[in-house]
Amino acid sequence: MQPFSQSGCERLAQVRIVLVQPAGPRNLGSIARVMKNMGLSQWVLVDPQCDPLDTEALTMAVHGADLLYQAQKVQTLPEALQGCVQVLGTTGRIEQYPPEWQIQSPRQAFSSLLAKLESGPAALVFGPEDRGLSNEELALCQYQVQIPTDAVYPSLNLAQAVGICCYELRTLSCERSDFIHPPTPLAPFELVEGFFQHLETLLLQIGYLHPHTARRKMLKFRALFQRAGLTVAEVALLRGILRQLGWVQKTLRPSHRIPPEEEPPKPGS
Repeated sequence: MQPFSQSGCERLAQVRIVLVQPAGPRNLGSIARVMKNMGLSQWVLVDPQCDPLDTEALTMAVHGADLLYQAQKVQTLPEALQGCVQVLGTTGRIEQYPPEWQIQSPRQAFSSLLAKLESGPAALVFGPEDRGLSNEELALCQYQVQIPTDAVYPSLNLAQAVGICCYELRTLSCERSDFIHPPTPLAPFELVEGFFQHLETLLLQIGYLHPHTARRKMLKFRALFQRAGLTVAEVALLRGILRQLGWVQKTLRPSHRIPPEEEPPKPGS
């Protein structure tokens, strides 16, 4: 085994742990402790349902209690993802996911994450203890991650899931020294989200999308562009095209406007 590289481990300062509506103070304390163990220090609590400075949280955190005081609190998941150029959402549900998603194990997903850390911050998102992340929340993430547990009892406690992911991140980061590449200006979360909203608005205007099918089709567009790893310049290019298309659509005479996409006939019609 190669010796651990401290410079490799220091790259974990770019990784942000995001917890959506955490409800258990003991879990928060345990997560603060394992983050301290594994050298991670950035975390954001989205609409927390408990006090991170609760006595039980502080007791469980032991020497990681300082992280409980440092935890950032926001109201929405998009707020927590501001500035991130990579977003990975975790899921533990055993169900059929949209075919556009490629569910990966932490080891598979984190290798790619670490290789791109020089481009900017990354976020690893965990859902509430009682339900996990919804498909709508997972759709905000570029990659979907699932810990490969046994089918007999697949459900993990939130603190356990965070601990496993933190361990995998540290192990991969510290054992490898070939992750450093020339930085690529990948687009942060808010720029990519702005592009998706712009795209959906235009596609609804020209009739390519219909309100009752927009969500399903936008999931396909999200998966397509998120796999591409868009740079800041590429988002600007795409938005320039959308602006021009919108201008053309508005200036064309009604008889020359882009016709809406025809929908297949509904059953029984």
